[in-house]
Amino acid sequence: MRTLSAAQRRIERFIDLVGQLTLWLTLAMVLLVATNVLLRYAFSLGSVWAQELEWHLLAAVILLGMSYALQRGEAVRVDVFYGSFSPGAKFVVNLFSLLLTLVLAGLFIKLSWAYVMQSYAIGETSADPGGIPYRWAVKGLIPLGFALLFVQTLGALAKLLIAEQLRRGGSAKAVHV
Repeated sequence: MRTLSAAQRRIERFIDLVGQLTLWLTLAMVLLVATNVLLRYAFSLGSVWAQELEWHLLAAVILLGMSYALQRGEAVRVDVFYGSFSPGAKFVVNLFSLLLTLVLAGLFIKLSWAYVMQSYAIGETSADPGGIPYRWAVKGLIPLGFALLFVQTLGALAKLLIAEQLRRGGSAKAVHV
């Protein structure tokens, strides 16, 4: 149990760092969009590279932020029904949701890896002149984001099992996973 709890805390600390990185990426994206709008409308200046960087940063924010949202309990859930469930029913719903998330995250990792490797192998770049090279790098955020989600889901699963054991009146030492 102590090992499970310690692993869960390490995962949470790591995902906290990812969340902080995501915060800074969001700030950079907002500043970039504001700068691009100002340059475009005030000075009639634009850059394909800067516009592409906007959506690259958006992809990073979404893909890296998924694990942080799960950790913070900000995932979408129908609370109208969930709020009225008994603790046992909530445990079952949470357990099923986390197991499904593990399967889907694993599937996304597996399927997106070939997509990234193909992009890398052909040296894919932006189709637009002046665009960002190394398109594989932004595509690489897909398996990375889902790997982070997978790891955070394991941490959430450990936390859920520990809490359920304690809820049932068991000792924290009795949890075996």
